Amino acid sequence: MLATLREHFDQWHSHGLVAEIFSLGGFLLAVFLVARLMSEKRAPSNTFAWLLIIVLLPWVGVPLYLVFGGRKLRRLAARKSRLVATLPGHPAPAASSTMPVARTVTAAGAYPPVGGNRLHLLTTGEADFAELERQIRAARHTIHIATFILSRDETGRRLVQLLAERARAGVKVRLLLDALGCFLSSRSFVDPLRAAGGEIGRFMPVLPFASRSSANLRNHRKLALFDGHIALVGGRNLATDYMGPTSSPKRWLDFGACIRGPAVALLENVFIADWCFATRQPASTLHREAPASLATPAGESELQIVASGPDVPGDALYEGIISMIQEAQHRICIVTPYFIPDEVLLRSLIVKARAGCAITLILPAKSNHPITDFARRHYVRELQRAGARVLLYRTTMLHAKAVIVDDRIGLLGSANFDLRSLFVNFELGVFVHSAPDVAAMNAWANELASRCQESKPEHRRRSKFFGDIAEDLSRLLAPLL
Repeated sequence: MLATLREHFDQWHSHGLVAEIFSLGGFLLAVFLVARLMSEKRAPSNTFAWLLIIVLLPWVGVPLYLVFGGRKLRRLAARKSRLVATLPGHPAPAASSTMPVARTVTAAGAYPPVGGNRLHLLTTGEADFAELERQIRAARHTIHIATFILSRDETGRRLVQLLAERARAGVKVRLLLDALGCFLSSRSFVDPLRAAGGEIGRFMPVLPFASRSSANLRNHRKLALFDGHIALVGGRNLATDYMGPTSSPKRWLDFGACIRGPAVALLENVFIADWCFATRQPASTLHREAPASLATPAGESELQIVASGPDVPGDALYEGIISMIQEAQHRICIVTPYFIPDEVLLRSLIVKARAGCAITLILPAKSNHPITDFARRHYVRELQRAGARVLLYRTTMLHAKAVIVDDRIGLLGSANFDLRSLFVNFELGVFVHSAPDVAAMNAWANELASRCQESKPEHRRRSKFFGDIAEDLSRLLAPLL
């Protein structure tokens, strides 16, 4: 009997000791992560959100931070080719290079604006797909495509088959897929392209703690390049929800552009850096394929190509948006699917609205991520109180991203107006400095606004207990979304 009791006591003592060791280990790891978190250059709201979840729920917060918490991982970024933008022939700076926004973006690490381009806006999924298919068929040397999502649907299958046809015809086809966004389509689904001689790259595998992997740092850039002199950019993924040969009443509304001219060389640099990081191929191989006529002028558009993410030292895209807002004199129009700004962006917009600047924010009535809809409520209310106008698009999901200031400058690309796009993801933006192109962006935004319904200023009512709780929690976690 005494032996049995002693055995039970020893087991209890052993389990208790193990539990104490795990508790101590978890506490020490949490302390280490808190110290690391405080040393990083994050927005205060982002730091506070992580601190709260690590301290209050360490067994949840610590694993989440290890998997999702990294912003600019130094060792990982060091292994990735730096985005050192160069142009053949060193063309003369564009006239817009001296403008405040351009100077701000350049000082933050981006290449100055370049002239001699031609910009054509792609405002429907059918037009974007038609242009993509036309350029794939017309390419004679190289096709480079990067996407966050390649869907296993009709659009995805058609594009894979078409790319396989071009690869069999001798065109060098490279398809770069984000490993998380294309989790279900980056293997057997693209086998027809592999069998035809095309190459597939998987960007940043999800498995944590492995070389060149992170569940948090996603390649959200959407880019298609053809023979080094034509590029398609914007927010559309390769899926029926975004594009297709025929119209669909459920298709999301998105926005993009076709670019010809010297700016394409800068976009090619972005793709090459991403591709070589994902595949470990030498960049010199891809650079040698670039045709001599890469920087040939094609029009009069002045464009500034800006990549943001862990592979660039600063935050040129974010600082460029702040500069656009600060330089606005009459009007600011922001089109975005998710509106979760940091304090600097929000206060900049509020100050401009109170100063009499006409601010229009166009959002989907309901996005595909309900938590972001709850999170945006506070920011939308603050803007409306300052005098901003908020329009809701109700027809389908609004996935377009654009910022337009006065009649002077516009921004399009892959980045949403939220903390993840501006501070975490690999993103791509195009600052448009030429008046005719900005006018075309304004015309598109005005037409979009005519199809929206104005949101009346909302006064928070404490009687909606569960709605208020959801909003508070969503806003608290907004920096982590």
